[in-house]
Amino acid sequence: MFWMTLVLALKWIWDREKNHDAVLMVSDSRVTYGPVTYEAKKIHPVFVNGIPVAIAGGSGDAAIVKYGYHVVDTVTQKYIETEGENTTPTQEEFRWIVGEVEKALIKRFRELREMGIDVSFNMILSSVDPNGRASIYHFDSRGLAEPVHDTPGFAIIGSGSITGGLLLLRLLGYSPRVELNWGLLSTFIVDMVSEIDPSVGPFVGESWLMRVEDGKVALGAINEEALREFKEQVRKRKELIQELMLLCDVLGEDKVEELILTSLAGVGEDERREGDNKGQS
Repeated sequence: MFWMTLVLALKWIWDREKNHDAVLMVSDSRVTYGPVTYEAKKIHPVFVNGIPVAIAGGSGDAAIVKYGYHVVDTVTQKYIETEGENTTPTQEEFRWIVGEVEKALIKRFRELREMGIDVSFNMILSSVDPNGRASIYHFDSRGLAEPVHDTPGFAIIGSGSITGGLLLLRLLGYSPRVELNWGLLSTFIVDMVSEIDPSVGPFVGESWLMRVEDGKVALGAINEEALREFKEQVRKRKELIQELMLLCDVLGEDKVEELILTSLAGVGEDERREGDNKGQS
């Protein structure tokens, strides 16, 4: 039996001025088949006639996960072709699509259980509509979908979610309303979890971003150059976190906090001075 693990979807502010959100979905690369592991794609971007509709990512039995992707493709294609729309569905329309996917999964999973087949399945289905409103739904092994785009603003599934993914999100201060480099954060989480969970592979570049750009919904993979930069930054930040722990042992938390706050104040002053100089030139 094939097993797929660790998928993470994050919502954050893409354009604060327009109040637009974005969704980033990343995964590790490892699939387990009995005692053997290998690398495979786990994220399924959904396009219908070239229209970006959603991003899906699944964990659990690979055969059932792929069936989930098939259901998503079938429902979205039928919706787009029936409604005659040439744009990405609105948040309300996407909610309807999720409901149809949910019905199909519940029916199929009930049939499997009646045949004595255990269902191991989790799926994240995300979208961003033309108004910049993000949707993230988590499907469980019953086929039921829970909206998580408002609270907590992210979804994480797979064995890696138990062994550190949720802990790292909280520890590193995730909030959908905070402007940080969430691409780097998600890369950091996958790499760190892979070091302690043998079923999770390191981050090797499966990362898809959905957002509104130039007035249109765009969906694409993060480019290779950015991914290489993320990997190098992850290495450096891991070292810095270790050094910070050592500094706290040597100097004490209060002194380290004072040094950090002083440095941050200096950065703010430099940025203001740079802005003044640009205004005068």
